[in-house]
Amino acid sequence: MTAAKRYPAAHLMNLVLAPVISEKSTRVADKNRQYVFRVHDDATKPEIKAAVELLFKTKVDSVTVSNVKGKARRFARFAGRRRNWKKAYVRLAAGHEINFAATE
Repeated sequence: MTAAKRYPAAHLMNLVLAPVISEKSTRVADKNRQYVFRVHDDATKPEIKAAVELLFKTKVDSVTVSNVKGKARRFARFAGRRRNWKKAYVRLAAGHEINFAATE
């Protein structure tokens, strides 16, 4: 049984929020076949793997997850914080890639 069949497709469609496009993520993609995504806070590694395989029709080797702490910011007179969020590093199998410009 593949990972995508274990979870409902509607649930998997909402896990991956957006790709993270930065200098570091571009360097990681070129060097290690890894892509960086912003994912839902409750997402687990198997769910992220199934979601990426379903959305981009690729084969995922591994997933590494990182929790990013929100920065302390001032809003006029009030001190506040930005939200915490979760980042996933997805390593693709050899020969697979994701082209963000061509995906719909």
